[in-house]
Amino acid sequence: MTNTMGITGYDFVEFYVGSAKMVTYWFVKAMGMNIAGYMGPETGVRDRVSYYLTQNDLKFVITSALKPSTYEVASFVTTHGDGVKRWAMKVEDVQKAFKKAVKNGAIPITLPHKLEDEKGFIEEAGIKLYDDTEIVFINDSKYKGIFRPGFRAYPGGFEIRREQPGLLKIDHIVGNARVNEMEQWAEYFIKTMDFEEMLYFGPGDISTKYSALLSKVVRTSDYTIRNPINEPYEGLKMSQIEEYIKEYNGTGTQHIAIATGDIISSVRSLRENGMEFLDVPGNYYDELKKKNAALKEDERIAEDLDQVRELGILVDMESTGYLLQLFTKPTGDRPTFFFEVIQRRRGAKGFGHGNFQALFEAIEREQARRGNL
Repeated sequence: MTNTMGITGYDFVEFYVGSAKMVTYWFVKAMGMNIAGYMGPETGVRDRVSYYLTQNDLKFVITSALKPSTYEVASFVTTHGDGVKRWAMKVEDVQKAFKKAVKNGAIPITLPHKLEDEKGFIEEAGIKLYDDTEIVFINDSKYKGIFRPGFRAYPGGFEIRREQPGLLKIDHIVGNARVNEMEQWAEYFIKTMDFEEMLYFGPGDISTKYSALLSKVVRTSDYTIRNPINEPYEGLKMSQIEEYIKEYNGTGTQHIAIATGDIISSVRSLRENGMEFLDVPGNYYDELKKKNAALKEDERIAEDLDQVRELGILVDMESTGYLLQLFTKPTGDRPTFFFEVIQRRRGAKGFGHGNFQALFEAIEREQARRGNL
């Protein structure tokens, strides 16, 4: 199956942060990212600095303002703290994708344009998502330089000892919306970019004794892009979505799930590098072993469950296979953005529905420690 927008996959994610150099150091040390490019005063840019980080097909850009007058960057960080400003989708034809999206109701941010230098050119355009987030349509097939015009090899160097976790690419990107906004943004994807509804978790599907949320997953017809969207649901106490919106001061990207081909090795390396993950109670793994033992031999979990338990990895069985996942603690000082590490086995396409109870109880324990539950 193909999608009519000509979307071929995720491209880069750009974070706006208070100090790009310090955040880049964390990404390099904790996540094993490599500094593949740089833009700043040394390359002729006076108002901001950006580091281009890569690992396999994973691409991040870390940007901060050099002057308070760099309003777009500085105001974002003042309002939200460190967070995702934009994420990009590779498309076959930027003009066509942008024109179709806007015709169907997308809010334009940046008109289609070219960025050129001696290495070639890229084409891109942007549309609005959530409060201050953007989606970028990009085609860089005619560019042979580092990332995009304006970037050069990094003039410095971080000599950091760290494990290489073997992270591969973006699996999905999750957004948090206000009450009654989830449906609005799901329809935005469906109407403007020809996405389809994949899953819906309604009242009672994702809840604990304290809090609850609603979630809808939209995707391209070929599963190239998958995006869950959450909103709060009535509960006894503040939900993780409400906490995010309060602390982030708006709606935006809650977390990015990163795919790996060997989650045992990846999580072990990330932990060695200092990455902090949510804690899972031991009884979860007692139940997991019982469930696994009851399966037919060819349906059982291939990974060593003692290692799964040691590393705190969650496992969810599906009709078409199973997935393994683990969630980091928030990467910054505010309890807003975090990462998920995920491995899909035997064709699994879900998002760990069977793990929701354990996951959200783990998140609530962290909320309680912060005094926000």
